[in-house]
Amino acid sequence: MFASAFFVLALSVGVGVDDFQFDSQSDANRYSRLIEEFRCPKCLNTNLAGSDAPIAQDLRRAVHRLISEGKTDKEIRTYMRDRYGDFILYNPRLTPKTLMLWFTPVLLVLAGIWLILRLKDRRSSVALTAEEIERLRDLTS
Repeated sequence: MFASAFFVLALSVGVGVDDFQFDSQSDANRYSRLIEEFRCPKCLNTNLAGSDAPIAQDLRRAVHRLISEGKTDKEIRTYMRDRYGDFILYNPRLTPKTLMLWFTPVLLVLAGIWLILRLKDRRSSVALTAEEIERLRDLTS
């Protein structure tokens, strides 16, 4: 009884299912590819395809409308980027504003390698005299 009531309630709410009609299969494929490419502004790490947030539903409708109007993928990306910024793209463009985003990981890896090599050189360059070795033995025993 409870399960059937829950099922009816879920159907009436419309549990995040978009039922868009396309003129061709290629348009449907474009739609699927594009909604996976755009990030949900609310969910942060979820694309439009995987989000059930109201803003994601609105953006999926916008992508469908733009495809139906005959817009190219580039025009759709530009439309979305103009309204939501580079954040909407999982792979943001390379611009002066996004240089840090693209190159910080590389710089951190290079800094880590440099630090490891520097510490290794410092450790290997320490040589104790015979007197210091004897004093160390005396202190540790």
